[in-house]
Amino acid sequence: MSRTEELIAQAQQGDKDASEALVNENAGLIWSVARRFLGRGTEADDLYQLGCLGFLKAVEGFDLAYGTQFSTYAVPKIAGEIRRFLRDDGAVKVSRTIKEHAATIKSTRSKLNHTLNREPTINEISQVTGLTPEEIATAETATAATESIQRETGEDGFSLEDILSDTQTEDSLVEKISLRQAISKLPERERSVIQLRYFHGLTQERVARVMEVSQVQISRIEKKALIILRQLMD
Repeated sequence: MSRTEELIAQAQQGDKDASEALVNENAGLIWSVARRFLGRGTEADDLYQLGCLGFLKAVEGFDLAYGTQFSTYAVPKIAGEIRRFLRDDGAVKVSRTIKEHAATIKSTRSKLNHTLNREPTINEISQVTGLTPEEIATAETATAATESIQRETGEDGFSLEDILSDTQTEDSLVEKISLRQAISKLPERERSVIQLRYFHGLTQERVARVMEVSQVQISRIEKKALIILRQLMD
C-alpha cells in the first residue's frame, strides 16, 4: 500500500492529521484543477479553498479496493465542487446526462444500502450502474445537496443547528430558509470556513493550515459567519 493509500485509510477512520497531510501533499494537484476556473469572477485563493473541499470529499468517498489511482478519482471531485459553486452563482449548468447519472447513482446507492445493510462502496455502485468511479464522482459532486445541519463536529460535539438556535427544529428552520440557501449567501471565505469546520469536522487549527491563515483569523471569520447565518435564518 502506498503512502497516499495509507493516509486515505487513516483519514477515513477519522484521523484529521492524515487528512491535513493529504491536502498538503496534494496542493499542487488541487491548484492545477482550480486554475482551470480562473477568469470566472472568483479569486484564485477561493477557488483553491473550494478545491480543498472537493478533495476532502474525494478522500472520504474513495474506495481503496477499486484499484484505480486516487488522483483519477479526486480530480472530478475537486472540479465538481468548484463547478457546483459556480453553478449556484449561475455560471455553470449541469448537463442532463450528469443529472441522469446522479439519479441512477442515488437509486442504486439506496437499493444496495437496503440489500447489504451498509453503505455500498464505489466499486459496488460502479458494478451495478456500469459507471466508472470518475463518472460517479463527477455526478455526485455536481448535484450534491448541502449536508444535514444536524451533523455534529468532531471537535466539539454540537451541530450547526444548535449554534443557529437553541429552540428551533430543523423543520422550522427550513420553513424560513434552507441552510443551503443561507450558506450560499455567505461571503466566499466565510462559506469555506463553515464548510470545512462543520461539514468536514476540521479544527480551527487545521482549517487555518488549509486556508494558509492564522487560527485567530479563522476564529474571527467563523464568528462572523455564524452571526450572518443567524441573521439569515431569522
